[in-house]
Amino acid sequence: MENFRKVRTSEEESPLPFPDLPPDVVEMKVKEGSKIRNLMNFAMAQMELKGSRQIVFSGCGRAVTKTITCVEIMKRKLGGLHQVTKVRYKTLLEVWENQDPLPGGPAQNLTVHKNVPSICILLSRDPLDPNQTGYQPPEPRHGPGTQLDEAGEDTSSSSTKGLKRPLSPPREELLTKKLQVQVPDSPRGSGTTDRQPDHHH
Repeated sequence: MENFRKVRTSEEESPLPFPDLPPDVVEMKVKEGSKIRNLMNFAMAQMELKGSRQIVFSGCGRAVTKTITCVEIMKRKLGGLHQVTKVRYKTLLEVWENQDPLPGGPAQNLTVHKNVPSICILLSRDPLDPNQTGYQPPEPRHGPGTQLDEAGEDTSSSSTKGLKRPLSPPREELLTKKLQVQVPDSPRGSGTTDRQPDHHH
């Protein structure tokens, strides 16, 4: 394969997996190389300037995490958005071209079919059917007033980091308890082994 170079990748076009979408809904196709800032500027303009009620973010393969990041930023900036997430597989077609073909050798191009995970996330200002799979209700807003909002944003950003934190103190307590159990044991244990030979003397 070292003589082959990927010349193009195309993904099969598949309809968005959401029922009842308006025909003009904007789909943000997130690619691996997309800049989040550019995506967000465009998406925010759609929602705030053009007054769109719904927007879809989609990405596949390595762009899935970037897609989710965009959605989280959007939810934090706009607030009150209903969300439905659908995960599926997409087929990518990769065409590889032989850079160094042998005379009379095999075909110049290879087409590779790849199945990659793909994510589609619908964000909507209007309520969505809460019974459909992948539905998430809007996150509660942190009270009225900008100060609370800013504080709320700070806590929400640190809370994601802090998720792992609460696990550690109990583990430390367990360790100290174990140590306390072991520490008194060991001198007594070693003491008894030392003492046994004394009895024989």
